Amino acid sequence: MDFKIDPRMLISPKPPTTSDRKAQDLKALRESSQQLESLFVMEMLKAMRKTIPEGGLFEKSTSTEIYQEMLDMETAKATVAGPGLGIADAIYKQMAPLIEKKK
Repeated sequence: MDFKIDPRMLISPKPPTTSDRKAQDLKALRESSQQLESLFVMEMLKAMRKTIPEGGLFEKSTSTEIYQEMLDMETAKATVAGPGLGIADAIYKQMAPLIEKKK
């Protein structure tokens, strides 16, 4: 069997319009600002944890530190998933007009 493709039958992809690109850029800005707020919250939790004095029921080991960092990371993500601290919204509101003005 000899199958040949007729070039007229191929559908060329529609190039993205400027409004599509702006929407993608705004979505990426929202995600980036939330990630930055999450990083800030994680560092804040890490600094707060350092203020707690050593000692207690369990010895501090490398695995405990790793799990505490993982817990801080997930707590920061959960905090930002909701309304958060408002840092992501402030960044988004400040940067969004720059994207909307872009040609």
